[in-house]
Amino acid sequence: MSASARLLTAILISAVPIWGDARAASAGAGVPMIVPVQIPYEAPPRPEAVPDTSVPQNTKPLSQEELQRAEALLPLLEGKQEFWAMGEFVHLGEPVVPVLVKALTMPGPRLRYNAIETLSMLKATAAVPALLETAKQPNEMPRIREHALRVAVRLDPLQAPAAIELMAKDQNPTIRKTAAFESRYVRHKAVIPVLISLLSDEERFVAISAIHSLWLLTRHESEMHNWEASTQQERQEWAQEWIDWWNASKETFELPEPRKSKGVAPQG
Repeated sequence: MSASARLLTAILISAVPIWGDARAASAGAGVPMIVPVQIPYEAPPRPEAVPDTSVPQNTKPLSQEELQRAEALLPLLEGKQEFWAMGEFVHLGEPVVPVLVKALTMPGPRLRYNAIETLSMLKATAAVPALLETAKQPNEMPRIREHALRVAVRLDPLQAPAAIELMAKDQNPTIRKTAAFESRYVRHKAVIPVLISLLSDEERFVAISAIHSLWLLTRHESEMHNWEASTQQERQEWAQEWIDWWNASKETFELPEPRKSKGVAPQG
């Protein structure tokens, strides 16, 4: 018996005393008696496999007409048609990347943010230098700088160390935290001294992001400290431990292989 059938039976059984009283009352009143009946339950049929009808991305160079159409789509990245416009850019494929890069310097923060998101959907590694340039701009909105760095790191992390180093010195602590957090996805020794420099940051949340990234990247068994409740003076002292370790190890240190997620079946 299925779970739904058992549940229905339990409901009907629990209702028998009530219906029993109603049966006695209805018998005296000449009303037809109601008898509970278990209704068989049949699960709905499984849906049939549907063929993939999605339209593949374009890989051919854009024609002059397509290029003009892409240029006309740029203002639509901000407004009621923004999701439709993003889909159109994705359909045009990676050849449209130079047009989208123009959007990174256009007025309208939502337009710039959506351009970054569209480049992410296109997996456009050719746009990484432009994304990193956006991330480094001190006058750009923090939310856009964060998103630009995040997408650039996901597309090609090995291009990111110079931008991360610059952002780690930014006046905005949110930007420094972003640099510390995204560093954990950059498997390059250049980010390690940058992260060590952030351990003594005046903002505790920046230092905590930095120490977590250091642990993930290096797996160095450092002294355990209460970073969550630390003062800046304590963080400066603890940072010296990492400085000493790095000075002694940087010539021979190699980044360990990233940990594999548990429960994932091996490929092959």
